Amino acid sequence: MAEVHVISKCTIKPTADGCQDEPKIHLMPSDLELLLLEYSQKGLLFNKPTAEHESVTFIDHLKTSLSRTLNFFPPLAGRLATTRVHGGATCFSIDCNSIGALFIHAVVNDLTVTDILKPTYVPHIVHSFFPLNGVRNYDGVSQPLLAVQVTDLVDGFFIGCSINHLLVDGTSFWHFFNSWAELSRGFNRVSKPPVLKRELHFDTECLRSIAIDDEHLILNELLDIPPLEERVFHFTKENIAKLKAKANREMHTNKISSLQAFLAHLWRSIISSCRVDADKETTFEIPIGIRHRMNPPLPEEYFGNAVFKGVVTLPAGKILNEGLGWIAWQINRMVTSRGHEQVKDFHESWVKKPELLKFDSLPKNHFVLINSPWFDVYGNDFGWGKPVAVRSGKGNRFDGKITISAGVEEGSLDIEACLSPQTLHAIEEDAEFIASTCS
Repeated sequence: MAEVHVISKCTIKPTADGCQDEPKIHLMPSDLELLLLEYSQKGLLFNKPTAEHESVTFIDHLKTSLSRTLNFFPPLAGRLATTRVHGGATCFSIDCNSIGALFIHAVVNDLTVTDILKPTYVPHIVHSFFPLNGVRNYDGVSQPLLAVQVTDLVDGFFIGCSINHLLVDGTSFWHFFNSWAELSRGFNRVSKPPVLKRELHFDTECLRSIAIDDEHLILNELLDIPPLEERVFHFTKENIAKLKAKANREMHTNKISSLQAFLAHLWRSIISSCRVDADKETTFEIPIGIRHRMNPPLPEEYFGNAVFKGVVTLPAGKILNEGLGWIAWQINRMVTSRGHEQVKDFHESWVKKPELLKFDSLPKNHFVLINSPWFDVYGNDFGWGKPVAVRSGKGNRFDGKITISAGVEEGSLDIEACLSPQTLHAIEEDAEFIASTCS
């Protein structure tokens, strides 16, 4: 059985001294609600560099370019800072103290790129390609806020990143990854420097130094996690276009997006395949980026969590009996109704009654979308060619996690469905759904 062997560990520090502009970064409710969750984990699979780039050489090159990247992203080289306040509560912030990020070089001697891509289900060894498994965001007081593991395969390598979720949403995660790849390719500076100041263009005085009562920081007794598997389904640009056209045609509109039509297609397949009772409710959570929805808009380079949770809850019977377009239209109505005022209301009410997210207590038939097809995943060329696949780590794994990303071909989509084996097997029997994929 293949096994990951660690060759070396080291700390990578920025080449510049600290962060003069923002030495301490206050956290917003959209950051703090993630305290109990595990680190965000995404990684890229590459074919092996050509002969002139021996393993040790390209590892040293990645370390050097990472150090330069941390000059532009100083929070990733810092630590989580805490301040105790009267009454048994804690304030959290990011201390940009340049302590450094963790870098691990590992190897699997008998595993190939094909061994990762060919199996129907994602091999469990992929979880070992990520550092800091099981570490939660509040552990950033003592743990690195960024950890990278580069794992050598027989004919390729995998770069796995674990980043404290208090620092980044998906946009910021891939902003860092894209910037690191730029500097690795020889750029002198990043093309899009991050905006580190946390502000959302409304009165944020009440959002400064938010204190979290100790009772909120206690995790429930860990539940027995049922067996889960991940499978990647691939959808071509043409099939996505067909779903969009069908959804809009059914609703006599042109406002339903490709993603909304696709999510309706996926949701309906899962509920139908699992034979969910018609009177049972089912929910799909969809992250809504708020950078362009704020008034005035936030810069795209805003480095933090600028995401609003969108929720659509429907009876299973409606999903089973209504058309694709109707389901997609419910998603569309929810997404288009979210804006500046809803974001403001969420932050101000959260301060009065903090609620920390937990994935171990979600009800059955509750699905959460992770990531976005708009992120530049396959543009991450570190100097030896573009990646051939993207995979997720073990962090925040639960039944109903749907991770979406752009596919290798332009306009295509990949979803990594984390579900029970029974649910995945049921979906695989859905002829209509499988016919729309190229998995």
